[in-house]
Amino acid sequence: MEMKNMIVGQSGGPTAAINSSLYGVAAEGLRQKEFIGRVYGMVNGIEGFLEGRILDFEDVLPGNTLEGLKTTPGAYLGSCRYKLPEDLSDPVYPELFAKFEELQIGYVFYIGGNDSMDTVSKLSRYAASVNSDIRFIGEPKTVDNDLVLTDHTPGFGSAARYVASTVREIVIDANVYEKRSVTIIEIMGRHAGWLTAASALARKYKGDNPLLIYLPETAFDQEAFLKKVEACFDKNPNVIVCVSEGIHDDKGTFICEYDNHVGTDTFGHKMLAGCGKYLENLVRNRLGVKARSVELNVSQRCSASMMSAADQKEAVMAGEFGVRAALRGYTGKMVAYKRTCNLPYAITLGLEDVNEICNKEKTVPLEWITGDGSDISDDFVIYALPLIQGTVEIPMGTDGLPAFVYRK
Repeated sequence: MEMKNMIVGQSGGPTAAINSSLYGVAAEGLRQKEFIGRVYGMVNGIEGFLEGRILDFEDVLPGNTLEGLKTTPGAYLGSCRYKLPEDLSDPVYPELFAKFEELQIGYVFYIGGNDSMDTVSKLSRYAASVNSDIRFIGEPKTVDNDLVLTDHTPGFGSAARYVASTVREIVIDANVYEKRSVTIIEIMGRHAGWLTAASALARKYKGDNPLLIYLPETAFDQEAFLKKVEACFDKNPNVIVCVSEGIHDDKGTFICEYDNHVGTDTFGHKMLAGCGKYLENLVRNRLGVKARSVELNVSQRCSASMMSAADQKEAVMAGEFGVRAALRGYTGKMVAYKRTCNLPYAITLGLEDVNEICNKEKTVPLEWITGDGSDISDDFVIYALPLIQGTVEIPMGTDGLPAFVYRK
């Protein structure tokens, strides 16, 4: 096999585990000395690569310093939201491949979610059209857990652990008063409510808060919501409600659009935020009780302190597996998790056609959504609980704060 170099990039929103996947790819590439020469990184994804921004892992994270990636949140290489043209005859493709050839790249790995898999799909299809032997592998990543053909995605377990832990803390905080109150917790999730569903893990017993959980998989009815909140006061004077940022009415209008202007990103996705605040005002004005809203925002995806050891371990495994798959000749594939058992929890790794993954979304099964759209079944708890297990020890600096690795 001819010696070739490899390059890896990160794209889309970061997670607490995306750098663990990066570690897996880079570490395995560096181990494969017989087949792989240099291990490069794209700085700010495919967009940065087009602008000539790359780094060499042996230079920037030599020796054991590479290990620091596993406990560093964010995206070490930097990210982008660059959408490659649909038309494969666009001049950007020969430009990209000329840069790959200049660096003698034989293997390209891209870590990201749905839109990143779209990039892998286009690059692998263009490679086939020009008879290029460069191999392209997608490494899954997203706190949204919405990639199809994989049991779950790296990043989800850690974010779910953060959500469950934070919601439990908020429940404890809210319970100090006897006066009626409602706390709305807004959680990430545009079309898929996996992360909001994780709030159910915060419950310590049946009937515990959060008493209401709303996902975007079902339509949200304001009047029914207000009636349910009132009924919840019979169980607890302090009602905790968890909602996905993407909850919408039966006409498809996002609740956050009721009183906010919503912009769009470069992929045409609406940038959602504000449904929690809207519902806070709705409850206060209609029910006349104390109400507050909490938006968990980016903390859900960047909390190293809440990183799941299971998530970290699996992310590293996925990175390593992808490199070995590329060396075996695979291209146009995404690394996927296959659950083989719930009790005890076990998975295997496999490959799926990236063309069957990109531009599709895996939503929470409707049979896991109960209470007329206001609660989550035990089936979800059985599914999610293994993914949040284990605590990762974060190295600390002399200042008493986490010692992350930084790109200079």
